[in-house]
Amino acid sequence: MGRGRHAGYDDQRGAILASAARLFATQGYSATSMNQVAEACGLSKATLYHYYRDKYALLFSIADTHVERLQRIAMEAGETPGTAEDKLRTLIARLVEEYADAQDEHWVLTSEVRFLEAADRRRILDREREVVAAFARSVSVLRPDLDEAALSKPLTMLLFGMVNWMFTWMKPDGALDHGAMAPLVTDLFLGGLQAVRDPRHHPTTIKETSP
Repeated sequence: MGRGRHAGYDDQRGAILASAARLFATQGYSATSMNQVAEACGLSKATLYHYYRDKYALLFSIADTHVERLQRIAMEAGETPGTAEDKLRTLIARLVEEYADAQDEHWVLTSEVRFLEAADRRRILDREREVVAAFARSVSVLRPDLDEAALSKPLTMLLFGMVNWMFTWMKPDGALDHGAMAPLVTDLFLGGLQAVRDPRHHPTTIKETSP
């Protein structure tokens, strides 16, 4: 019979992933060694290999775990009681809160997954698509006319564009933290969503002029 996992095994794995994500985000996956990860975790290299077989396993686990959390957020928010707007507000708030503590993981997800093998990269991308689809469904409930115009997904991607890159300009000691930003993002998106029109029906703004 194999040995059981010791108490705190999962916590240690999580701590290792967090340290590896920080290194991958700051200096890149290719430039990071297992020795550096072990040193950042305060572990021997032999102990590190007890948790993860190699650097590739770390990269995949960082990306997969992060996307799995996003999937869970989307699922749980969809099951909350309330109106369609309430559900979308919850969804956006939870997303912003998650990114507040996962900036390194998000950077790895957006910039370093290119180093994954095709099958593993496809798994991550499929999970990301499921998260986007969950948001797009919420948008389509609020504006079914935009769904008919195939705009739910593009609008969802605009929302992710707002949230995904907040960490590039938000200061850790700034006046606004992620908790304060969440309702601002939500109000901006929902307010703008109500104003969106099918571009096919927009009035022409550029008139032809004679040469």
